[in-house]
Amino acid sequence: MPHDPLVPASVGRALRDYRELLSEHGITWGEPSLSYVRMMTFLRFPAVAGRMVPGPDLDEAFRDALTGEPPHGLAVLRITPDGHRLRHGPARAILSPEPLPLALLVDSARRSPVRVTVDGTPYEIKPGGARLLDVTTGADVRVEGEPVGVAALTRPAAPARLRLRAGFPCRWTVVSPDGQGWYPPGVPHRRDGADVPFFHGDDLVVDVPAERLTVRVARGMEWDTAETTVVPRAGEETPVALAPRRIHDAAARGWYGADLHVHMNWAGDLVASPAEAAAAQLGEDLHVLNLVAGNVGGERVYDQEALRHWAGRDLPWSDAAHLARMGVEYRNDLFGHVHAFGLAAPPPVCHTGFGSDADWPPNGSVIGELREPGAALGYAHPFHGPVTSPEDVIGDGRRDCTGRALVVDAALGLVDGVELLHFSDMSGVPGSVTVYRRLLGAGCRLAALAGTDTMLSFTRQETVSSPPGWERVYARPDGPLTAESYARALRRGRTFVTTGPWLELEVDGRGPGETLEPRRGDRVTITARSAGPEVERLEIRTAAGRLAEGPGGELRATLDVTEATYVVAVAAGGRSSRSPHRDAFAHTSPVYLDVDGRRVGRPDDVRWCLRWLELLDGLVRGRARLRTRAQLRDHLDLIEKARAVYESRL
Repeated sequence: MPHDPLVPASVGRALRDYRELLSEHGITWGEPSLSYVRMMTFLRFPAVAGRMVPGPDLDEAFRDALTGEPPHGLAVLRITPDGHRLRHGPARAILSPEPLPLALLVDSARRSPVRVTVDGTPYEIKPGGARLLDVTTGADVRVEGEPVGVAALTRPAAPARLRLRAGFPCRWTVVSPDGQGWYPPGVPHRRDGADVPFFHGDDLVVDVPAERLTVRVARGMEWDTAETTVVPRAGEETPVALAPRRIHDAAARGWYGADLHVHMNWAGDLVASPAEAAAAQLGEDLHVLNLVAGNVGGERVYDQEALRHWAGRDLPWSDAAHLARMGVEYRNDLFGHVHAFGLAAPPPVCHTGFGSDADWPPNGSVIGELREPGAALGYAHPFHGPVTSPEDVIGDGRRDCTGRALVVDAALGLVDGVELLHFSDMSGVPGSVTVYRRLLGAGCRLAALAGTDTMLSFTRQETVSSPPGWERVYARPDGPLTAESYARALRRGRTFVTTGPWLELEVDGRGPGETLEPRRGDRVTITARSAGPEVERLEIRTAAGRLAEGPGGELRATLDVTEATYVVAVAAGGRSSRSPHRDAFAHTSPVYLDVDGRRVGRPDDVRWCLRWLELLDGLVRGRARLRTRAQLRDHLDLIEKARAVYESRL
């Protein structure tokens, strides 16, 4: 068998192990039953899952949240006291007798248990209970031995064929009017967070019904979307030549967009290979892809074999305009997660605080070991909703991945940036942005970063099954694009984050990440520029708040310097095809204005961070799993060092 450079022996063995886990355990791969693991099967239908009221029985919660017609791919078997009926959406077209996968929600209204069998496998449904099952449209489903007619779930259609060509790798959608997607042979049947089917590539053949279809092609946020309608003839191949138009060319300006937080495998309904990652990166024209190894809820670190094999090297499909590297997501669910880009070697610690493990070493100690020359580190999805106070940051102390230790690691210069854009907060002003500005105002130097947390091993799972790069950080390295030059640009804060709009900032000719040293009374000129049809508002902000605002395009302002501060630009607007999951938003890293040799230290922001430290101290003492007083002391020592830093800025 010829050697596949994308699947070295160690990676191949790991992928085989993952397939065994999927076969034995299904979508969770046998991971510990944490809350987000238990929700995996339901998040395939995000509109329903978003209405669930979590309780002890998630199947019943899913049943109670389901309203109206079942979404695509779901049927409901309603068992009544005197019989049963099957509820479903439009019948799915089939081109061959091969059955299609289907999620079947069994919903019983009976006062006694009922036995349901699927291909001979029995399931007992408790009185008034529910159960979500994975079946196929060809399954033999029975209620107390009585067959359930599933023929209405499908309909035969005359087969035809499309050949899709754009001239370069793209993201394609081929969809029937009822939402049924069509895919090339052997390609995973992916659907994004908006339930839109998609796949990547070029010069592709797709078997389809001889019916009206919509064909759509896109290529990430620097390109628009092209669309056409076609009715292919039965038994014939219909060519479709369609290509997106470039909106702007970041690389031509020296900027390169990255998704710093993408998992290849992290449980899921399929096992993703490096070829899947390559197709996604090239099809989205994503300049930089950071594939992170990480655990879910146990000891196993997924894709660590790939990290060990390729650490410090570009992945094989990288070229002059597309760079892919293996990184890591260090995870502690009490204190926060941190992604690392540009690692030269696998880290000794990838997670703490799972199972019976102690919440030790502290995040800051682990991050210190990750801070090898060349690596760039950022807190991942640190806050999950609006934040108005330090009390909102600490919350009730649940292990929910909140970046509670960020206040320490930012003060001590251990972390380079923060994901302002991520999957877990779609609000107009994300809590991560609010906290970021507080930290900047308290004198911390942090880059604006972005990561989608896309997981290629899920074909349908809320936003994590969306293609990588739907939120990006753009950085401007010196010279050609390399992992080293890009990580250096991230560490310097030469960045902005965006869902699509282009955003520029200049302060007396200096850009994000740079520092000016004006004297008191000096006047500086600030210019912010945006591009993109979705931009409705443009802002210039300092540590004191909004300095100027206006419509998209160009915004100018002057600032008479009276104290140290920072300047950022923000663009915002409505939804667009380039921003499918949230309103348009972009935010730069700061230009810093130091005065009299001192960085900004706005008293209100410093006190905000000191209160955060006080609450973190209480959380460590009351909620952290620590085995010795020495482990507690390690946490408290870092908190004390951070407190001294903030107090020095008052």
